[in-house]
Amino acid sequence: MPFTVALAQRKPIFADAPVEAFAGDVRETLEKYPEVDMLVYPELHLHGTEHLPENQREDAERAKAVTLDSALVRSVGEIAKRHRRCVCPGSIGEIADGEFYNTQLLFGPQGELVAHYRKMFPWRPFEPHEYGTEFVTAETEFGRAGLSNCYDAWFPEHSRHLGWLGAEFVLNIVKTTSPDREQELVLAKANAIVNQNYMLSVNCAGPVGRGRTIAVDPEGYVLGELGDDEDTLAVTVDTNRLARIRQVGTRGTNRLWHQLDGGAKDIELPMYQGRLSPDTFRPHTDGK
Repeated sequence: MPFTVALAQRKPIFADAPVEAFAGDVRETLEKYPEVDMLVYPELHLHGTEHLPENQREDAERAKAVTLDSALVRSVGEIAKRHRRCVCPGSIGEIADGEFYNTQLLFGPQGELVAHYRKMFPWRPFEPHEYGTEFVTAETEFGRAGLSNCYDAWFPEHSRHLGWLGAEFVLNIVKTTSPDREQELVLAKANAIVNQNYMLSVNCAGPVGRGRTIAVDPEGYVLGELGDDEDTLAVTVDTNRLARIRQVGTRGTNRLWHQLDGGAKDIELPMYQGRLSPDTFRPHTDGK
């Protein structure tokens, strides 16, 4: 079904208590874009530290970290419930079992935490977070979302697994401050094409980040792209169209997820000590 996603390209919030500023931005964004069904913000949006000297940022990030049952997380859920929208506030620093994670959150319109995802590919050696080990998709009222955090998009294994788990659209939250955003735009298009799903990549705004938030459809066409400054990109995601593309092929030609149909042999993947099998090479319809 078609629905509207707003990608909120914003500077990080530097306040120690960021909920009030975040609530205000959500309210103002929805006043300007009342048709929006889902709001998505950049990586670590609530936990900005770039106003500090570089040698103080890691300690500040750790100090801001919370647990998933914290007041901060509950407050964001209340914001989603107040506006009856799905909200991805970006990611937060999470403390769990003594480890420090960069954790993406997704809330439903009733304020429930639908899913959380611990970033699998922190930007080594610059990011201090432990890496997560589980791919995460989440069923929403609009379709199945895949959760992706910044550098994850550079690893094709990540986007492919989200597609295989049934992700119809991928929420790729980003905090790219380095000069390689241009390459990430190419990756957004490529990941959309090879997995036949929507790639929604929202970066933080300048002067902290490089901006250029982008939304790409399952055939690789750009639905919209922003510049460097704070702005909002509202696009329509149509999962009915996606299902049609996966059935008849990209441009009516390439049926990627049907490649092994009718095959009798597995393709060994020695790098992963695994294989591609004709019995399993198809996106899951139940997300499992």
